[in-house]
Amino acid sequence: MSQVDSVVPTAVRSRTDVAALVAGLFTVSLWGSAFVGIRAAGAAFSPGSLALARLLVSCLILGAVALVRRDPLPRPRDLGQIALYGVLWLAVYSTALNAAERIVDAGTAALLVNIGPIVVAILAGIFLGEGFPRLLFAGCAIAFAGCALIGFATTQGRAGAALGIVLLGVAVLAYSTAIVVQKPVLARVAPFQVTFIGVIAATIVCLPFAPSLASEVGKAGAGAIAWTVYLGAFPTAVGFATWGFALRRTKAGQLGTLTYLAPVVAVLLSWTLLHETPPWLAIVGGVLALVGVYIARRTPASVKPARVSSPQR
Repeated sequence: MSQVDSVVPTAVRSRTDVAALVAGLFTVSLWGSAFVGIRAAGAAFSPGSLALARLLVSCLILGAVALVRRDPLPRPRDLGQIALYGVLWLAVYSTALNAAERIVDAGTAALLVNIGPIVVAILAGIFLGEGFPRLLFAGCAIAFAGCALIGFATTQGRAGAALGIVLLGVAVLAYSTAIVVQKPVLARVAPFQVTFIGVIAATIVCLPFAPSLASEVGKAGAGAIAWTVYLGAFPTAVGFATWGFALRRTKAGQLGTLTYLAPVVAVLLSWTLLHETPPWLAIVGGVLALVGVYIARRTPASVKPARVSSPQR
């Protein structure tokens, strides 16, 4: 039988994946709360110690799930990529962010980290073949302008804030690269496995911080320890698993724009729980970032017919 061409509107093919969107929103909400937890726990734990403690809690939780699931190990090539993702995001990013939040407040740190989706979109366009959609980059450009306002307001208002911004830049580069490394692996390996193996790799890299963690945990108060357990259980163990699920079903550049919403959670919780508020100019920058999210996530309203070949009969 001959092939019959059918016509499918482009708008239908680009329909939003609701499950991925919900998972992504849930993740960034947890990550927004993490900025506050890091700021609170950072008073008792040094940056490396906090990163290791958070990872150890995640290892216990994810390890228990792994014992039940009994998934086979990924191929060696995938193991290497997963380990690199884990080291970059769960070790380098976490430690740099922990150090930065000893200098800048939680809300400002969350706002500044949001330069990341721009880097993700560029790297995904180059290395993952996701292209360079005009709306995506228009939204990123607006959000970047917001981040520039945040950086200006922060450096004007706090002594030594420049070092904090440099540390946040290191954190952004690490996690942006990690997303691009992680995305192709998720096509072959389950999100849970990617998260668990990544946590193990990051934990191994952070083991040199074990002596300082052992000395600090005995002096830490109950509040700091509780925040550390929360960081390991929810933003890390649960948050990275739901992120992997969403990333598997969504373009890296588009999903990355959702992280612009994390500062809203961070600023509100920081104001409520820590009585910290970013400078007003930084808040204006945050609003610009939210506008950027809306624009970046819009799908062009094109319904130009796309020819799709039906199966032979």
